[in-house]
Amino acid sequence: MGLRINTNLAAIIAHRRLGKAQEQTEHAIGALSSGQRIVKPGDDAAGLAISENLRGQIASIKQARSNAFNAGSMIQVAEGGLNEQNNILIRLRELAIQAASDNVSDTERGFLNKEYESLTMEFDRIAKTTRFGNKVLLEGNGGEYTFHVGAFAGPENRIQYKLDANSTAGQLNLDGLSIKDRDDAQDNLEKLDKALVGISSIRANFGAIQSRLAATTANLDTQFENLSASRARLADADIAYETSQLIQSQVLQDAGISVMAQANQIPLKAAKLLNF
Repeated sequence: MGLRINTNLAAIIAHRRLGKAQEQTEHAIGALSSGQRIVKPGDDAAGLAISENLRGQIASIKQARSNAFNAGSMIQVAEGGLNEQNNILIRLRELAIQAASDNVSDTERGFLNKEYESLTMEFDRIAKTTRFGNKVLLEGNGGEYTFHVGAFAGPENRIQYKLDANSTAGQLNLDGLSIKDRDDAQDNLEKLDKALVGISSIRANFGAIQSRLAATTANLDTQFENLSASRARLADADIAYETSQLIQSQVLQDAGISVMAQANQIPLKAAKLLNF
């Protein structure tokens, strides 16, 4: 290659290489600081599109999982009320058994009846005041519920549930019961047993939907884990690789600057030929 003054080809080549090293340094720093492999769309346009689609799906699954948990919480609130009603029924049955025996007098039965009537009123109050937000759960008018537990549209991403649980005292034929005399106490036992069966039936229904929601949540957890792993392979930076790239580019920059300085001396050498 001849010596030229107007065009310093060596400096141009060194400048181009130095620019590439600088670009590589900036990319490595961007990847390391953000944790993202794709610093700009041009790095991997297809990978960016796929990873962003996965990111949207992951966010949707996260919300669907939250929906399933909230649905389970609503059922759990209802189940909590039923559990206490069940406890009350057991106590009412205990009182009825006690009043059905002649080892207590009518006077003592009157004392037992005060607790009996008070617990019956509390039984009904629990049914009418067990709520999730503004939704009454145990009065039989809960209505139809739709829980969206998937990342996409379509009926396969929804769970339909009809909440028709009615555990009020009137529904279970507990209104107006008394154990003031032995015969009434004995008669009440059959009604209390039917009420216990009614409560158990409602709880079994709640248990079934709780089990389904638990399975749904477990499946969403698995999807969330696998999709997160897939997106990480596409979008997350390999820190070891990016660190090596950063070091390499910094070495190339230092070398490029040194070569650039040497290249800038070439026109001076050409100028020396003009000295006579």
